[in-house]
Amino acid sequence: MQRTDLFFRNAELGVVMAVLLAAGACSRGSVHAAPAMPPPLVTTVQATTQDVPRYLDEIGRNAAFESVTVTPQVSGRIVERDFQDGESLRRGQLLFVIDPRPYKAQVDSAQATLAQAKAALDLGKIQFARDQEVIGSNAISKQDYDTKKNTVDVDQAQVEAAEAALETAQINLDYCYIHSPIDGRAGARLVDVGNVVQPNTTSLLSIQRLNPIYANFTITEGDLPAVQKQMASGMLSAAVRLPSDREDAARNGRVEFLDNAVQNGTGTVNLRATISNSDHHFWPGQFVDVKLVLSTERGAVLIPNQAAQISQRGPFVYVVKPDDTAELRPVKLGQRQGDQVVVTEGIAPNERVVVAGQMLVRPGGKVHVDGSSTAAPTSNASGKAARNTGGQS
Repeated sequence: MQRTDLFFRNAELGVVMAVLLAAGACSRGSVHAAPAMPPPLVTTVQATTQDVPRYLDEIGRNAAFESVTVTPQVSGRIVERDFQDGESLRRGQLLFVIDPRPYKAQVDSAQATLAQAKAALDLGKIQFARDQEVIGSNAISKQDYDTKKNTVDVDQAQVEAAEAALETAQINLDYCYIHSPIDGRAGARLVDVGNVVQPNTTSLLSIQRLNPIYANFTITEGDLPAVQKQMASGMLSAAVRLPSDREDAARNGRVEFLDNAVQNGTGTVNLRATISNSDHHFWPGQFVDVKLVLSTERGAVLIPNQAAQISQRGPFVYVVKPDDTAELRPVKLGQRQGDQVVVTEGIAPNERVVVAGQMLVRPGGKVHVDGSSTAAPTSNASGKAARNTGGQS
């Protein structure tokens, strides 16, 4: 009886094992292979070629083309003001009047003194002429003759001194009427009517000429040879804009001043560009971005900035081959040109580079190119650039 029970237990265990094995076999037969992932969708553009400028990007500051601080040349009380603060002034325009009455009296006195001197001279000349007629007949002594001649010479000197005194008095009277020495814009007046001013000590007004205007900036001494070479050819120019301006709003100016020494401590050299400013877009004291164009690189290869990626080994791009496979291509980058960047090594003209979708691209893997994105981009590489770093920036 015991052997029979053991037999049935073993048989039941065998059935269970067979069922489990059959179930496992059925389960394995029902598993399907996972479908392959589709190629990632990417956007590409063609690398272009264009002549682009080689430049230095610097920070500068505007300064007035001419700047004058008006000071009086004579003392006195201000009796008249003939301009408004901030007014655009013309050369020769009347600004202030100092009380002219004391100086008018000095002119009148000098005129009277001159008249007296001329009368004395006329009398002396008449007497001397009379003596000249009789000197040969010994009617007068030689000493009297010499005395009369000396009197004429003295009277002549007194006339000349009186004329000089009158001229001085007239100049002082003219100084009472203070005129603008340049075309420019007035600042805030520094004195009002009723103030007593002193010559060459009291400042009355500041005037600055705004058109044209200067942009002062510096370069490093390492860049000096290239700047000197370009300046010697008479072709050194700079594009100047406010930091808030668009890059294509920069104004070209001629660089006509290069300082004669490198500054101690900073190792920089001062330069100055002159820019037209008829609309007063630039203002003295403003900071500006200055791009100093040194030369033009012919046939440079350009790609969009967003195409370049950075790895531990340096910059790279994904290039899409004719069979729509992606190649990871190390590149060397030059200066930025607006929204594009120069590629000095690694990319040939018209090659397709990936500008969007790089995160899903595998080197050597297939990609699906957006059919509307393969045209070459519109370039603004005519000098509308960001910052010079000598490489990727």
